[in-house]
Amino acid sequence: MGQEESHNEEMDLARIHELCVIFMKECPSGALHLHELKKIFGVSSSSVEESLFIETIFNSFDTNKDNTLDFLEYVAALHLILRGNLEDRLKWSFKMYDNDGNGRLDRTEVKRLVRILYKIKLQKTHISMTPSQICDRIFELVDQNNDGEITLLEFMEGAQKDEWVMNLLKLDVNATGWVIQNCGRLQSAT
Repeated sequence: MGQEESHNEEMDLARIHELCVIFMKECPSGALHLHELKKIFGVSSSSVEESLFIETIFNSFDTNKDNTLDFLEYVAALHLILRGNLEDRLKWSFKMYDNDGNGRLDRTEVKRLVRILYKIKLQKTHISMTPSQICDRIFELVDQNNDGEITLLEFMEGAQKDEWVMNLLKLDVNATGWVIQNCGRLQSAT
């Protein structure tokens, strides 16, 4: 088992290295703009949901808010997506939901991202609940003090207590698979 983990870690490091090489080829200036990130991940302008999702991801990693990802922000994003532990991924997910950056999630913020994810996941699976019902259920299970807002602590605890909530809150749209798939597509194009 230890050898398998080591092999997977080596593969992840190799993939990160490949994506860094692609970054340097695509962005010799050292700055990656949103339209370039969409190109790297093969997000077409016709896919509104995927476009909004990649914009949300981009904004969550643009830590200095200069509307570009520099090399360090890009590497941090890849590391989190490909190798991040559950706690770090949940903190990142919280940051993506927290559109206004106030450290608390209200229904509007949760519903906004649930709508995007709903449309992306609906293409791949059957979901029997509406985005409003999903949002209501998240608040019912996670908002411990019923104040209409979810703190980071409530978010983390709620996700770890309930598998259904975990799958929704950690933004599991197979980001790792998406990165790996598009890495392969880019390598064959270069």
